[in-house]
Amino acid sequence: MNVHVPQSGKRMLSPIQIAILALVAGTNVASAQVAPAAEQAAAADSGKITEVYVTATKRTTSLQKTPVAVTALNAAALDDNHVQTIQDVVNLVPGFSATGQGDHGVITMTMRGIGNDSAKTEYADPEVATFVDGIYSPRPEGATALLFDLEAIEVLRGPQGTLWGRNSTVGAVNMQTVKPEIGSSAGNFELGYGNYARLGARGAVNIPINDTMAMRVAVVHEQHDGYVDYQAPNIPTLAQQHAAADPVIAAWNAAHPGNPIGFQALNPNLYVRNGQKYSAQDQSAARLSFLWNVVPGLKWNIAYEHYMDRGTPSANLLQVARPGQDFWSALIDTAPNVNRDANSVRSRVDYEINKDISLAYIAGYSRFNGSSTYDQDGGANPATSFTTSTTGGGGFQANNTVWSKYKNYSHELEIQSTGKRDVDWLLGLYYANEDNGIRFDIPIMNGTEQGTVSWQGSFIQPKETVDSKAVFGQTTWNASDALHLTLGARYTSDKRTNEGGTNNSFSDSNVPQVPLNPSVNPLAPSSGFTTYQRNDGEFKDHKLTGLARVSYDIDKSNMVFASVSTGYKSGGLQDGGRPYGSESLTNFEVGSKSTFLGGALRVNNAAYYEKFKGFQFSAPVTNPDGSRGLATNNAEGAKVWGLETEIAAKITPIDRVQFTAAYTNATLKKLIGGSNDYQLPVCPIKEIATCLDVTGNDMPHSPKFSAQVMYQHSFALESGTLIPRISAHYETASWLSVFNLGDGDRQKAYTRTDLGLRFDSNSKWYFDAFVRNAEDAKIKTSALNANGPWQAQYLPPRTFGINVGKTF
Repeated sequence: MNVHVPQSGKRMLSPIQIAILALVAGTNVASAQVAPAAEQAAAADSGKITEVYVTATKRTTSLQKTPVAVTALNAAALDDNHVQTIQDVVNLVPGFSATGQGDHGVITMTMRGIGNDSAKTEYADPEVATFVDGIYSPRPEGATALLFDLEAIEVLRGPQGTLWGRNSTVGAVNMQTVKPEIGSSAGNFELGYGNYARLGARGAVNIPINDTMAMRVAVVHEQHDGYVDYQAPNIPTLAQQHAAADPVIAAWNAAHPGNPIGFQALNPNLYVRNGQKYSAQDQSAARLSFLWNVVPGLKWNIAYEHYMDRGTPSANLLQVARPGQDFWSALIDTAPNVNRDANSVRSRVDYEINKDISLAYIAGYSRFNGSSTYDQDGGANPATSFTTSTTGGGGFQANNTVWSKYKNYSHELEIQSTGKRDVDWLLGLYYANEDNGIRFDIPIMNGTEQGTVSWQGSFIQPKETVDSKAVFGQTTWNASDALHLTLGARYTSDKRTNEGGTNNSFSDSNVPQVPLNPSVNPLAPSSGFTTYQRNDGEFKDHKLTGLARVSYDIDKSNMVFASVSTGYKSGGLQDGGRPYGSESLTNFEVGSKSTFLGGALRVNNAAYYEKFKGFQFSAPVTNPDGSRGLATNNAEGAKVWGLETEIAAKITPIDRVQFTAAYTNATLKKLIGGSNDYQLPVCPIKEIATCLDVTGNDMPHSPKFSAQVMYQHSFALESGTLIPRISAHYETASWLSVFNLGDGDRQKAYTRTDLGLRFDSNSKWYFDAFVRNAEDAKIKTSALNANGPWQAQYLPPRTFGINVGKTF
């Protein structure tokens, strides 16, 4: 996507990084070129909305001339809305939502009522695909996590499998990084401060090398304290502890005479009171990009990016706080930790073969390593003794990623027509490979980690691979200047393997009753663990998907379009090496794009109906024999239909309004689902211990109606421009799971308001003050009641701060 905005690309550096870049850039920084003030003032006074260009069709076209439901957010829009994560993007796009997943610390996406909350490990792929510079990103790290030094974000709604490929069943998000510019020495930096001890720094500098080469260095660091305070434990008296523990001790010793236990007083030091809190941020990234115009018509863009995360996961909070406790607090017995690193290389070579044909070779490689510790129980059941809790079950549960590693690479070759032609065409070849591995431990202890084992398991997948090949093509017949007919198709072949995967549970009651930790090898004979399931297997799948579209330009300012498109997501392997089937989606859509009042008003609409088959529902389950695992079942699918609108208007040259709205109706077809995150009845299906028939239920994260409105006004001052801004998001109630289990499993209707005040000086420095979630609304993104009381993940509370920066 190319978006021409005079203020695009404002990003920042930390003081140390600024110094390093200054040394690298040398005196070139001082010779930065900026647009004349008169030219910028003319742009600001224009009564027209800035024209936006997108690459939704793999060609650079005007947004208003592109017959696709796509939202384009340029760098200025990202800055204005303080966009730092995908969750910040969703309010700006109709029919889009994102869900926080605590134990893995990732964000999963839902679009037009369809998503997969389990798309956070190697077991499940998303329905909404993420791309960086056109390269598929299977893991939400790097630019997809921090959104730094971006030229634009392009959100495409509806199946995008023909041109965009893997796992874009219901949509795709493409992020375009800022590229080096030959002959330019421009740059920018920004420093930020806010509540929860927020500190931010980001920046970028463009460095000319010679007449054919340039480089760009961009860095970012964001940190803030955790939102969740630590509660002090309420330790019962010794008499109360004995009353609770003695019967349990007696029963245990009678059943296990060779491994008796004795009374222990509750140890208050087992509860975390200090250190980094849950829901803290500590993320950094750097990107080094090069552009080389090899010869006329041949250019090469290549970038290396490093990302590191030392923050903490989001906590499971009680939806109704215990008396005397703050809502944003939890009784924690597992300290939070995240340690993740990702390295990525992205490359694109463009070659203009002649004036009619161009060739592009796009390649990417990334490697991710990480570990984390997480308090899954969130203190829902306070201990009544060292081995009992308020519900009588397991009171201590940790979800620990001991290690995880993901490696993927892809190659794509595209050849297409260029220039204005009667027939536009594009052909492509694609290959991608993933090699994933993980060890994930779940120790569950009765009462506290001092107590006896309730259940604990270790899931070890040393090698799980994905091999995907595709050939695709698309052609558009420009029957006249107004009428355009498009046909496209993609054939995909997928192969998945699991080599050496095992599920292991603690089965020896005669060994010490201690929580599983990374120093224990569950595969060792003396560990007390038994392998109850082996996951080796191979799965192959293939699918032909396609697109048929007609668009008509009523005049130069109005166009309409209609399309039928199909999407596909491969099946795969689950625990035990059992296969599950693929998903497919057929989308029928009509839309319009209009510009009125000489370019001051832009209105884009879309209506769609989707037939979704084979919905892959993944969840942690308990098997009838008491063992646990992750199960994936194919629902019949879902029926989804909806309406979307996007309106942008310059009421006057200094007053701007943006409005987006979506109506979504998404209901499940036949599905019997199980999940350990919820208290469910005994299951009639022998493969799962507990489950619920959810046929006809609403799909999760799909409010019937949602809307966003933004208004800003520009005040021209002698020293610069002052712009106050208000943005409000409203949505009706929505379910948080397919089970639709009542108020605890539901986010009620809410309004969230963000406020901003920006000053741009004539001397190229600026400050930007902001308040986010001004109402301090408690907005749930996921929920569970497996521990008894209802708990949930939440969007951040009210935050505020200021950023100060300069462009040069």
